[in-house]
Parts: sequence; C-alpha cells; structure tokens
Amino acid sequence: MKLFDSHCHLDDSTYDADLDEVLQRAADAGVAAMMIAGIDLKASQKAVVIAASRPHIFAAVGFHPHDTASADDAAMQQLCKLAGHVKAKAWGEIGLDFYRMHTPQPIQEKWLIRQIEAADEMDMPIIFHERDSDGRLLSILKTYHRHPGNGVIHCFSGTHAELMQYLEMGYRIGVTGILTLQSRGADLRELVSEIPRDRLLIETDAPYLTPAPEKNRFRRNEPAFVKSVLIKLSEVLDENPEVLAETLWSNTCVLFRISPESLS
Repeated sequence: MKLFDSHCHLDDSTYDADLDEVLQRAADAGVAAMMIAGIDLKASQKAVVIAASRPHIFAAVGFHPHDTASADDAAMQQLCKLAGHVKAKAWGEIGLDFYRMHTPQPIQEKWLIRQIEAADEMDMPIIFHERDSDGRLLSILKTYHRHPGNGVIHCFSGTHAELMQYLEMGYRIGVTGILTLQSRGADLRELVSEIPRDRLLIETDAPYLTPAPEKNRFRRNEPAFVKSVLIKLSEVLDENPEVLAETLWSNTCVLFRISPESLS
C-alpha cells in the first residue's frame, strides 16, 4: 500500500533536528511520496532544496494568504524561477483566509490573482487555501483561473454548496486529519461521500492538524500520520483501504503530473 501525503510543510523549523527520522517513519507507514507546500519565498526555496535532495519529495511554491504582505514583484520573479525547477510540481499554497485576517483582504486578493495568472502562464496545478472567504475564492476562480479544475482545494472545510461548486469546476478536494476528529470532523464526514473517488486526495498539513489517534500522543503532525486519514476515510466510505489507497495515489500523481514509475 503506497500513500502520497499531498500537502505538508517539511520545511518547517520543527523538523530541522530530525527530518531523516521523520522521513523514515513515513516510509515505514507506507508513505512513498510527499508534496511540500510553500507559504512564502523563503519557505518555497527551502521546499525546493529538500525536494531536490530526495526522489520521493516534491515542492510547490507560493505565498500563503497570511504571508502575502511580504510579496512583491521581485519575489514573484524569484518564485517563477523556482517554479521551473524539475522538482517543483505545483503553485501553492495560495488563496484567501478571512478567519484571522493576518493580511488585509485587498492584499490577499491582489496576490492571489497574480499567482493564479503566473501558474496559468506556466500551466501548473494550484494548491488552494480557503477559510471563511464566504464564496469570494469561488468568485475569483471563476473569473481568473484560465484552467479551472487544475488544482486542489486543500484542507476542505466548506459548505455543501461550496463543495458542489468546486466539483462542478473540476477541482480535487484535499482531506486532512480533521476527518478523524469526533466533533470538528462531523460535517466533513457527512460530505466526503459526495466527492467522486477520482477527485479525492489525502494530506496531513503537517506539522499542523494532527489526526486521531496520534493527536492524543503527539502535538506535531508528520507525514506518517496520513495513514490515519486514509483509514478513517476508508471507514466513512466503507471501502477497502488498500483499494482506496491505490485510487488516492493515482489521483495525486495525475494532478501533479508525476510519473508513478519514477517513484517505484
């Protein structure tokens, strides 16, 4: 059984002291590939460096909505250069986050649109972040994304209506450890059965969003724990976990245009 953690942050400083051990635990759990999502220029550069040093790790570059205040034309030029690296397979994570408003809405929207345009120009899939944007991300995607469906809605936590619109536009849906949490994951468990199997991805968002049962023992999430997301998803969908794992593996490789043979 091969698993692909489609979204993690191994560039985070919490892994600096034990990255090799983290990767070994991932391998032991059957995690055969990982995508590191960038949140700003520095993180994106580090993600590419890590990905370049290991065949089963890939990188995405971009400015997270919280970090768009640090974006400028020079940084965008550097991101575009990074995006041309052989191990850079996506642009992200980018989007809108109106929950804490670390960056004002106009700045978030300006750099979201600029990044969508850059990704479209390079024909790259996009990893989207959305929280409490009240349909604004959908509106921007409908207006500016020239390749609708060429991307994934990371850590989906929206409404049924929003889910249906993302699916109608062709996007994949990323499911995190929230699915495993008794109270917080209740709505998501109700919705996942409506996602076509070929649109599903699993992810950790490590070091954040540690799933159950690991949440009871570890504060820091890591790619190995994506197996718990798979197991819970297979329970909710009443599917064989090994069969579901094959589907999810294929979905992720197709989205990020990664040859499965290169990971064997």
